[in-house]
Amino acid sequence: MISNLPSSNPTTNSALDALSGWSVAAPCSPAAGPPSPSLDLPAKVSVWGTPFARLDMQQTLALAERIIQRGKPEYFVTANLNYLMLTAQHPRLAEVNADSVAVIADGHPIVLRSRLTESPLPCRVAGSDMIVELSRLAAERGYRVFFLGAAPGVAQTAANALCHRFPTLQVAGCYSPPFRALSAAEHEEMLARIQGSRTDILFVAFGQPKGEFWIHDHLSQLGVPLSIQLGASFDFLAGTARRAPHVWRQIGCEWLYRALSDPRRLGPRYSRNAWFLAKEILRELLGRNR
Repeated sequence: MISNLPSSNPTTNSALDALSGWSVAAPCSPAAGPPSPSLDLPAKVSVWGTPFARLDMQQTLALAERIIQRGKPEYFVTANLNYLMLTAQHPRLAEVNADSVAVIADGHPIVLRSRLTESPLPCRVAGSDMIVELSRLAAERGYRVFFLGAAPGVAQTAANALCHRFPTLQVAGCYSPPFRALSAAEHEEMLARIQGSRTDILFVAFGQPKGEFWIHDHLSQLGVPLSIQLGASFDFLAGTARRAPHVWRQIGCEWLYRALSDPRRLGPRYSRNAWFLAKEILRELLGRNR
């Protein structure tokens, strides 16, 4: 029987109040599965210089399972328009993207632009949906998950929410580091906790591009089969931020809902994203007219 972490409060319901800043599950045998399957990587299409994997959600989950069964550390990049803008500003992100097992399209403008190519992307795969579906997969298969990042307490609350939704989900650990530079000793301890947890999936919420850089630079030390930077997903699950209703997401206006919900913080960001998008479109139009 797969179970969540044991509760530290005997008066509360099993896993929901059990997670703490450095909680780590006891080691257990790996989930059963076929030996070291080939990853069978998907075809890619370039959108504004970034190579995106042609994956829908089910294909993404299937690839994740092959990665976990193989056991070699890999990572996904979930890229929205803001991430593409950051890639243009930080050339090293091109290396991060190239070294990832898959760059996944988390933005409608990216999917729409791909439709002008011979191999368009099938759909948007939102990171905030992916964390739920990967947790569902983990609960079904007995994989362990670790939540790292976000504001203090948010990772724990997000994990609680997923444990409530998927009672058999095994949470290997949960930690929200302080909003300051960690000392070398603190950082080594954090890495050691993740390594010792024997987790299969590491969910990271350090923000863009910090999370992507951190995963890329520490991948071999982490020793986790699959790591993913997932942006605001922890906050949506924890209830500290509200995700756009389904209809807003369906029409490609989740960004607008978020901007209206938090204009002071997100308004400037989406304005910069819109300017980046306009420049890319104009550059392509001018290039075709030459």
